[in-house]
Amino acid sequence: MPARELIRIVPLKNLFLKLINIIYPPRCPICKKFLNNSISFCRECSSNFKKITSPFCTICGTPFISYIKEDHVCESCLRKKPFYEIARAPYLYDGTLMTAIHKFKYSAKSFLASPLGLLMTEFAETWVKESETLLTIPVPLHPKRLRERGFNQSLLLSRHVARQLNTELDFLSLRRVRYTLPQTGLNKDERQKNVRGAFQIVDQKAVKKRTVLLIDDVATTGNTLNECARLLKRSGCKKVLCLVLARTGRF
Repeated sequence: MPARELIRIVPLKNLFLKLINIIYPPRCPICKKFLNNSISFCRECSSNFKKITSPFCTICGTPFISYIKEDHVCESCLRKKPFYEIARAPYLYDGTLMTAIHKFKYSAKSFLASPLGLLMTEFAETWVKESETLLTIPVPLHPKRLRERGFNQSLLLSRHVARQLNTELDFLSLRRVRYTLPQTGLNKDERQKNVRGAFQIVDQKAVKKRTVLLIDDVATTGNTLNECARLLKRSGCKKVLCLVLARTGRF
């Protein structure tokens, strides 16, 4: 396409978007207030997103309630090291971010994958140092749950992360083969049993000797991430790095 035609199309597109914003002013998906410009969340809601800060576990990323500001390994990881190398989340699963995630997952607001995925990407860029060799894999949903929800929220998030980090995305090699109860409401032992044997590696060659960036939306005890990491490691994966948008609780 000639350059002058491209220049002509771009302003027309921008004009069209401006007209749409005038007719249908954008609103914050959490509180419904009108937004300025093209920001995703209003200032009040986004300022309530609770960032995870030190001290936290250097392996699973669980934050501590402590006056000591040094990061260290938590008791659970000392007793039994997870199969993954590291798990990190930028935010606590609380407040307005929890509301946004609920709308994303349970109210079919799939458009929230873009701003939430951007939050994950901005955080990942601060600690993922080997993006050129990474294989990004989302935690899969069982086909029954996928039909109920209509989409896999982890896959939508991982698409944004993989695109921005310029990594390969694989959403076929790891599969959920057993329908499980929601982890919410189960205790630690029940959560572990709930996901045991729930996943399967379909293509071992795809993950062998690779460093995997495993993506999920929320982590609680980390059992789902750990079970996926166990299978990936058993299939020859070199390292597993886990990235979630939010995690629950503090020790």
